[in-house]
Amino acid sequence: MTDEPEEVDEETTDSDEGSAESIGSLMAGGMEIRVGSGGAEEDDDAFPELPNELPVLPLKNTVLFPFLLSPLLVNTPASQELIDSVLLRADRFLVCAAIRHEIEGPARAADIFDVGTVLRVVKMLKFPDGSYRLLVQGVARVGLEEILSEEPFLRARISPMDEQGDYESVEVEALTRNLSQQFNVLVAESARLSDDLQVLVANLDDPSKLADLVASNLELDVAGKQEVLEALDVTDRLRIVLGQLTKEGQELEIETEIKEKVQNEMGRTQREYVLRQQLEAIRRELGESEEGEEGAEVFRQKVEAAGLPEEAKKHAYREVERLSQMPPAAAEYGVIRSYLEWITDLPWSVLTEDRLDVVKARTILDEDHYGLEKIKDRIVEYIAVLSLKRDLKGPILCFVGPPGTGKTSLGRSVARALDRKFARISLGGVRDEAEIRGHRRTYVGAMPGRIVQSLRKAATRNPVMLLDELDKVGSDGRGDPSSALLEVLDPEQNSEFSDHYLEMPFDLSQVLFIATANQIDPVPAALRDRMEVIELPGYTVDEKVEIAKRFIVPRQVDRNGISQIDFEISEESLVRLSERYTREAGVRNLEREVGSVCRKIARNVAEGELGGPVRIEPDDLEDLLGPAKFEPEIAEADMKPGVAVGLAWTPSGGDILFVESTQMPGTGELKLTGSLGDVMRESAEAARSWLRSNADDFGLDLAKDFDARDMHVHVPSGGVPKDGPSAGVAMVIAMMSMLKGNSILPNTAMTGEITLRGKVLPVGGIKEKVLAAKRAGIRRVVLPEENRRDVEEIAEGLLDGIELSYVGSIDAALLQTMSEGTIAEPTQPQPTN
Repeated sequence: MTDEPEEVDEETTDSDEGSAESIGSLMAGGMEIRVGSGGAEEDDDAFPELPNELPVLPLKNTVLFPFLLSPLLVNTPASQELIDSVLLRADRFLVCAAIRHEIEGPARAADIFDVGTVLRVVKMLKFPDGSYRLLVQGVARVGLEEILSEEPFLRARISPMDEQGDYESVEVEALTRNLSQQFNVLVAESARLSDDLQVLVANLDDPSKLADLVASNLELDVAGKQEVLEALDVTDRLRIVLGQLTKEGQELEIETEIKEKVQNEMGRTQREYVLRQQLEAIRRELGESEEGEEGAEVFRQKVEAAGLPEEAKKHAYREVERLSQMPPAAAEYGVIRSYLEWITDLPWSVLTEDRLDVVKARTILDEDHYGLEKIKDRIVEYIAVLSLKRDLKGPILCFVGPPGTGKTSLGRSVARALDRKFARISLGGVRDEAEIRGHRRTYVGAMPGRIVQSLRKAATRNPVMLLDELDKVGSDGRGDPSSALLEVLDPEQNSEFSDHYLEMPFDLSQVLFIATANQIDPVPAALRDRMEVIELPGYTVDEKVEIAKRFIVPRQVDRNGISQIDFEISEESLVRLSERYTREAGVRNLEREVGSVCRKIARNVAEGELGGPVRIEPDDLEDLLGPAKFEPEIAEADMKPGVAVGLAWTPSGGDILFVESTQMPGTGELKLTGSLGDVMRESAEAARSWLRSNADDFGLDLAKDFDARDMHVHVPSGGVPKDGPSAGVAMVIAMMSMLKGNSILPNTAMTGEITLRGKVLPVGGIKEKVLAAKRAGIRRVVLPEENRRDVEEIAEGLLDGIELSYVGSIDAALLQTMSEGTIAEPTQPQPTN
């Protein structure tokens, strides 16, 4: 035989039964095969009647079908004994049955299926080693009724299984035709199947034998073929085989498509390889090197010298290895190269030596900024502790204050005091989380976040890093940068900060982070909790004048080129500039106005009009800058009944405001005007309600003074929105003054929140309010008792000429502000609501 069958041990076979090659080799040997309605089979009359008992040959990994030829190899003693017994029979019959599952050792009755195929030995060759090579043909489907013996081989009682179904039905004919057509297509497309099968199928008109032939040539497992063997109804069998044939056809189609793609890709790759080899040879002949290519070896040296942690170094070496195996023209080559450049350029182990001289640090801070004692003390404390404990983690500070108070420049001074590098990151308008944590390398043009970029630029891992405008960070569909900052600003987590681009931890614990914000409220609570918030309340006029003399005027003189002349701005002029031409808590606008004055002088010098000493006096400002832009509120010496002076805090500092009240006949309504916010309106309503509930204590008539009259409260400067609870005391005193017809004490101002129980609660901005009162000519200020501690933080010199009174109740406030005898101390307990 030209095609040798595969080996069969005692109970198993892996033969390729029913293949066209096996049939072809048999025909070449001279065996007569009749092809017709029965398919590949011998004359039906040549088969005697089936016996009741036959030996059973278990088959492994295969199922043999009736009327099909199959090669077998028998090479074990027990199997040879079985074949010897079969050859002694006149009919040469035996039964084959498939094994259900994987087994070790001889198969037993329980290991084989109950349905098998009777085989007839058609041809046999015996070899010198005693093995047999057989060609067998299936005869019929049989059921194994009972296993009679297992030694020396299996022997069973069998019963024929008759096929069922109407061969002439329309469904069977349609299934048969469809099966033939699809199988011919599969044979034409598959290299595994011989074209001779198309001839066999064309000459088969028996649906049952066609189904068996097709099933034997499909790549089905044992269970699949056994299902076909056990299907006695020809319609069901045709459906099963057609379904499996359709599935295999689809698999072949996908497999062919994949092979074509792989071959095309391999063709392109081979072509690129050949072209690159030729290009490299041309470059070698011309003596040229690849432009800008440093090679993997250079990066290995850089990685070794970068001082990376062990895990990061292993990761970097893996990337270097990938780079070495990749052609420079590959698309990913530039991505890996850029990634390695970022890794090797970062200061993994570079630290700046700190200047730990506390005295020198304080001197530097004083040179750069005037005032701000609380912040300076905190920085000096950090330097002092750092000199005692060198492994101290950097604090997370947050400077909160109005614009122009020197928050950003203070960060630079801190870096200069510590002799560290300075890095500034502007967070205003940042809405993408990737700005902080970077982009993943899967994106085109990916880069690390701003934190890593700033560290690379600073070339040290312990710089002073300023996160400017923290309260201006936004969020949208691209993520929340504030959430990404939680890890950055947490000393317990930032030692292993992970940037999406780097994909490895970087230690930020030695960085001194300083955040700045104009307002702390927009900053998320979780982020506020991670920072030490230090407030910059804004500068007083005296502080602004001192800052102008020390820093602003010399800087503007130098910038405007008039340092060659004797130029001076008097202190009185600086005061007027601060009060009449600017209204701010910082000094930015003051510097602009000073710069404008210097430019005017520079123009006169350039035109030859000035050459000698120049001193700017207050009267000169109107000629240089025009009329004053702001007119400060000035306290009136003679106050009318119904008017009280309140104190307000604004982003530009403190200010006084007048609270006016009046009455007219009406129905007891309260009218509020002056662009008042909701909180301020509620303060006015609380003041009126308290007065109504305590009318008897102060000799007031509810029906006459409240129910029959409307009350109107107005706060001038109606174009300026006003809100907050601190005007409560001023409102209740203005109402009482109007109701009693007596004015309040002259040059007296007040602030504080009130309650319906008559208490005066603390408010904020005490320093700004007191200094605003002093500027307006106020000589006496009434403050809540609990704000006494805030006054202690005001420098003593700033309080000269002003008297402070502290009250804890509205009764006490009335006694402190109304003319003597107007208000009598209540003789009964104050009612509470």
